[in-house]
Amino acid sequence: MVLAIGIAAIVLIAVNAVFFAALHLRDDTSDMVDAATPVDATVTFLKRDLQCTVTPTNGTTKVLSGGFRAGNNLTSAGVSDPVAVEMFTATGALSDSAPWGDIQRVTYELKNSTGTGATGRDLYRSVTRNLLALNTPDVTDQLMLSGVASVKFSCYDGVQWNDTWDTTDVTAVNTNLPLAVRVDIQMAGNAKAQPVEIVVPIDSQSRTNAVLATTQ
Repeated sequence: MVLAIGIAAIVLIAVNAVFFAALHLRDDTSDMVDAATPVDATVTFLKRDLQCTVTPTNGTTKVLSGGFRAGNNLTSAGVSDPVAVEMFTATGALSDSAPWGDIQRVTYELKNSTGTGATGRDLYRSVTRNLLALNTPDVTDQLMLSGVASVKFSCYDGVQWNDTWDTTDVTAVNTNLPLAVRVDIQMAGNAKAQPVEIVVPIDSQSRTNAVLATTQ
């Protein structure tokens, strides 16, 4: 009987160790999934917005297909904080209750976190549906990701990556959409961690029937 009790105790100890190891593994997996979910959602929104970017209209008057701008400390109507990118994209959801088209203005910007003891800043996606507003348009802010140290948009012109891009500047060389956009999101709290990086090709390019002047 003593031997049987000893064997049973050893078995219970082994089962208890396996059980607690499984609990720790479950908690670690749950934490990893919870941490990855906002990043995955942010990447999905970014890819969809960039892939559906509409081409800018020629000239200085741009209404429903306004310009594409990327860089540092850009200002956008109705958005209080500097934006990292401003685009007009055909990702607006159509419904009977929303009297807007599918083209909407979307900006991504960092805002100071309102959470107590939070590290980094919050990445927001701001959407403007009414592009024909006579006054300051109504902007809907959507929290995408918390704990962000920096976000950077780089634009590819076919030769090199550019940190700034502005199709509304008629004096600029690049008045069309970039061929691709690279997004780098550096999370706060670990400077050595690799940034979240995505590269999105832009297939939409405007064409012109203007005849290029040549010199003989």
